[in-house]
Amino acid sequence: MLSRQRLFWRLRPYDLPGSDRAFLRACRDNCAYHIRRCPGYAAICKHLGFSPDQLQTMEDLAKIPVIPTLFFKRKALFSMPQRRMAMKVTSSGTSGRFSRIGFDWGSILAEAPMVINLGFRHHLVSSKPAHCVILGYKPHKSNHTGVTRTMFGLSHFSPPLSRIYALHMVDDGTYTPDLDSVARALKKLASSRFPTRIIGFPSYLWFGLRRMEELGLRVKLPKGSRVILAGGWKQHSAQEVDKSTLYTLVRQVLGIPEENINELFGAVEHPVFYNTCRRHHFHLPAYGRVIIRDPDTLEPRPMGRAGLVNLISPLMCATPTLSVMTDDLGYLTPGEQCGCGISTPYLTILGRVGMGDIQTCAAGASELLGKGEAF
Repeated sequence: MLSRQRLFWRLRPYDLPGSDRAFLRACRDNCAYHIRRCPGYAAICKHLGFSPDQLQTMEDLAKIPVIPTLFFKRKALFSMPQRRMAMKVTSSGTSGRFSRIGFDWGSILAEAPMVINLGFRHHLVSSKPAHCVILGYKPHKSNHTGVTRTMFGLSHFSPPLSRIYALHMVDDGTYTPDLDSVARALKKLASSRFPTRIIGFPSYLWFGLRRMEELGLRVKLPKGSRVILAGGWKQHSAQEVDKSTLYTLVRQVLGIPEENINELFGAVEHPVFYNTCRRHHFHLPAYGRVIIRDPDTLEPRPMGRAGLVNLISPLMCATPTLSVMTDDLGYLTPGEQCGCGISTPYLTILGRVGMGDIQTCAAGASELLGKGEAF
């Protein structure tokens, strides 16, 4: 699918107007592919009277059938035999269910230049080796979560000298945190001549920093050390703190300035690389688009109005994730209001709604889900 490669190999990651034509073509081709290869997706499109030919302008992206992430948590939906997939990954399953998403080789070949391009754009790529402290799951053969794959991949933005993990699998197959070991490791790494890269969940960064304060540990990590946050607070949402509070504690306990803190946004159903700018906003890259939808009607909402976050990208061929509805609430803001120099709109996430809320208020999405149970 050459149209996908042309889009994801673009060298100007925030040129939305310049990428519109390529994006629209890739979406048409991707949609047609899934209709041909996935009976379930074809049935959804037929039920809604949708065909790829209807995608003539960027406004038409709103017509693409929207599949809730809840659908993928209940039903595996693939557009190619599993033996042909490069790999399968799952969501974290914190709600008790998890999505199963297949990656084709073409998506990996398209995803890699996107990540490298944006990594350079946000100064994450460095030739200087670094120690990696990963506040996430230590890889295990039984762990297929996308976030584990992502955090391991992020450790390659600079040559990794070591990897220290905060979450280790125990005998019953669950993970348990060992924040004391992480605290001791950070104290030791403060005397290294190489920088440290802390990668992981913001919740465990917060818990780890608080634990270091309890132990009376404050360090100054070497120059060039960074924090790269991936994943949300999930089951720790009750303890969530605002970014400014977290970033202040990072500076106080680790000596890492705020400009060296990056945060990523994405989903296993939408593995597009959204990275915060220097003002900590998620600007839309050329490889994905976002529509904010009214929770009751699913109609698109204008800039600045809050609603359900609909993510669109023609990246995946193994699984029909062209247009997915998350359980996130958010809104878009014109890029000019940020002041960082990136002109594309930026996405603000307000929080999550429960699965029950998605089923209740997103009536159209629930109808699609009900139809999909028979596939």
